[in-house]
Amino acid sequence: MLTELNVNQFAIIEKLNIQFKQGLNIISGETGAGKSVLLRSLSLLMGAKASSEFIRTGSTQSQIEGRFDLTLRPDIALHLQSLDIPLQDQELIVRRIIGPGDKNKVYLNSCLSTLAVLRDIVAPLIEVAGKNAPLIELTGQHENKNLLSKNYHLDLLDQYAQSWPLRNHYETLWGEFIKNEESLKALQNKSQTGSQRLDFLLFQRDEIQQCPLKQGEDIELELKVKKLKSKQKLLQYLHSILTSLEDDDDSVILRLQKIMQKGQEFSPLDARLHEKLNSIHQALNIIQDTHFDLNKILEELNNDHEDAESLEEKLSNWRKLQKKYGPQFEDLQRSLHEIENEIQEIQNSESLIQALTKKQNELMNRISTEGTKLHAIRQSVIKKLTEKVNTHLKDLNMKGVTFHVHIQALSTPQASGMTEVEFLSQTSPQDPPRPLVKVSSGGELSRILLSLKCVLGTSTFPRTYLFDEVDTGVSGVTANKVARKLHQISTGQQVICVTHLPQVAAVGDHHFCIQKSPTGKSVHMEINFLEGQDRIREIARLISGEKITSTSLAHAKELLTSSKKNLSKISELEPR
Repeated sequence: MLTELNVNQFAIIEKLNIQFKQGLNIISGETGAGKSVLLRSLSLLMGAKASSEFIRTGSTQSQIEGRFDLTLRPDIALHLQSLDIPLQDQELIVRRIIGPGDKNKVYLNSCLSTLAVLRDIVAPLIEVAGKNAPLIELTGQHENKNLLSKNYHLDLLDQYAQSWPLRNHYETLWGEFIKNEESLKALQNKSQTGSQRLDFLLFQRDEIQQCPLKQGEDIELELKVKKLKSKQKLLQYLHSILTSLEDDDDSVILRLQKIMQKGQEFSPLDARLHEKLNSIHQALNIIQDTHFDLNKILEELNNDHEDAESLEEKLSNWRKLQKKYGPQFEDLQRSLHEIENEIQEIQNSESLIQALTKKQNELMNRISTEGTKLHAIRQSVIKKLTEKVNTHLKDLNMKGVTFHVHIQALSTPQASGMTEVEFLSQTSPQDPPRPLVKVSSGGELSRILLSLKCVLGTSTFPRTYLFDEVDTGVSGVTANKVARKLHQISTGQQVICVTHLPQVAAVGDHHFCIQKSPTGKSVHMEINFLEGQDRIREIARLISGEKITSTSLAHAKELLTSSKKNLSKISELEPR
């Protein structure tokens, strides 16, 4: 629901604020007061193209902002979430900024967006009870893309036939069919080049498997290669240590042993000497233990016959694999797993292709069955739908205009079923029925849509309907019927109607009046919410024109009172 509209420096509008509400919102005003400008600003919220020509004279930019309450539109909230657009208090704020040189910007909840995304969210081409119901549906002097779309016609028909559950089931099957078809095509393409690809994959698998290192083993191997490269120097160094410690005639151990032997002669003469000789004895024991350990290391090195070059080659191969498949051990394992899976897939491609082909045929059979059921349901309601719509059109004084529905079964299933539907209009008995896009004016489209909405009732997702020209060429009893039908479809959702008929204005739940007045060299436009005597005077103006009389005031007051009193009773008699 559109809750608020702010327009600044746009055409003749300097600054405008309107707070719309649920139900039937009436907009009236004298001819040339600026209703078309207001409608143009609303069309910009739906994604219409903007031009710098719209900027008010003397200003550098225009800004149009619309606030939408999404409380009853969880589908839009989810769509915004998928686009990473934040949502607070279940509200969407659309802002269009029009700058010089057609430098325009679109913001959705303060996030810079694109015109395409705006159109997708606020006013998609396909709507109604489907997955893409718009926030605003605009009918009248601006192009009504929805009512001129065959897809929209099909959505309306499914809403009337209450066949959306079956259609959703059909579309789920269709989605599975498309996904399975993509998998099958991908597998068939792989199978065509499978031989060459298989040879390459087998080479990659063998390349990895021939270098079977464990996690962290490459670091150990690197240290081992470094150690083996320095083995000769290490052996020489150990030999020199062992010789110095014991194997030489003047070795450290031999000297210390002589010192201890000599010390035994003199230690009884001085207790302090005995204490120091004990320290030397301890040092001698440590050196002898060290000599033993070093000798053991020497033996291990002499017994290690690993070849540094072979280990270095192994490490080099490992480094090459890391460059190809990733620096981490996990990368190598993951690549090996993917390669083995693809090898298995190629080797088993024939059986997989057969399985997917079988599944594809089964899905197509199910789709054809469900599509045939869906078409039969759609076809069964055509007669009743056309009769009801034409009854409403007759009520709306659409003389000579007959509504038709062309329906055709498709031999090949499509995404939305096996049905092609198009709404047609016949302007006279002598003329053949023709598509709406070729024969209907803005006023005719508005009244056809009004009739359809009266027949269909409120759709799955409430939205804002904006009617313009719906009362063109209407007066008297027909005007009363237009008024009742507008109020009927506003139940549970929002209708904004631009009107010059007092009968329509009188049934509105909320009434706004547009006024335009010259101010110096420019023109000032404002819109006011009417209630009480102000609303009575505006309806009186619609009755009698510029000169408001006591008779027209009395008539306006009576029209308001009787409309509210009789609306509920009369609406029960409306054809559905």
